[in-house]
Amino acid sequence: MNLKQLEAFVQVAEGGSFSKAARELYLTQPTISAHISALERELNVRLFIRNTKEVGLSEDGRELYKYARKIIDLEYQIQEHFHVNEDAGKRSVTIAASTIPAQYLLPDVLILFKERYPQERFKIIETDSTEVVTHIIEGVADIGFTGTVLEKKYCRYIPFYKDKLVIITPNTPEYQALKEREGQGIAWLKKESIILREEGSGTRKEAEKQLKKAGISMGELNIIASIDNQETIKRSVRQGMGISILSQLAAAEEVETGHMLAFSIPEADEGRDINLVYNKNGHIGKTIERFVRIVEEVYGIREE
Repeated sequence: MNLKQLEAFVQVAEGGSFSKAARELYLTQPTISAHISALERELNVRLFIRNTKEVGLSEDGRELYKYARKIIDLEYQIQEHFHVNEDAGKRSVTIAASTIPAQYLLPDVLILFKERYPQERFKIIETDSTEVVTHIIEGVADIGFTGTVLEKKYCRYIPFYKDKLVIITPNTPEYQALKEREGQGIAWLKKESIILREEGSGTRKEAEKQLKKAGISMGELNIIASIDNQETIKRSVRQGMGISILSQLAAAEEVETGHMLAFSIPEADEGRDINLVYNKNGHIGKTIERFVRIVEEVYGIREE
């Protein structure tokens, strides 16, 4: 195998398309296919599962991706160190982000970053907080944004934003009456149908922690669904399926337009930290340094 084959493999894996990989690498699609076929023959495995709509990694493909991504990153680091292709604009920054920072905080950072460093390109992986940290440790992503601190042996976390959680309900007379009595506790939650984010979500972990401070355990709640898409959660709440606990950022528009009500959680602190995270044992290149500076400029940085 060689670097060209691995570059083609990584581009197809990240873009989910042979034609897109060909455009990114300025090659023909048959050349990309030939590189992938050569890898599959040499390793005696099937790297991709193909259907009419998309191209996905096989189990063997996912294993190879972990190694190939590290090799390509090392190639970039060598080029960066010796100023090779400094103006070529081929560097692609992979960012893993959990839902809240990906949708509500990262866009402002990327806009300013792109203005300052137009040669940089991005790949955004939106996933849960656990996977963000896994991607950083395994070298799949260069930089991560997460609301949960899971591991500190390999990772450095830099908090830059306080995210407050709120209880969201439909805007109906029943909940309007509860809103008028807000401040008298949230024991009424135990009688409600609750919709939560999925296991592994930083929002769910923080909700469990804050409810415990308020004297309510998860076992006392009637949890009817776990949903990984917060837009689906909000639509479900608006339609009366149940109530939920989400980031104040995520609920702001619906609360402002009067489609939902938001309740504070008693005993909650000022909010959970949203962190920029990177592998402190890896290569700390210019890209990470630039990102830290831009995040500091947009939101401020509170060193751990």
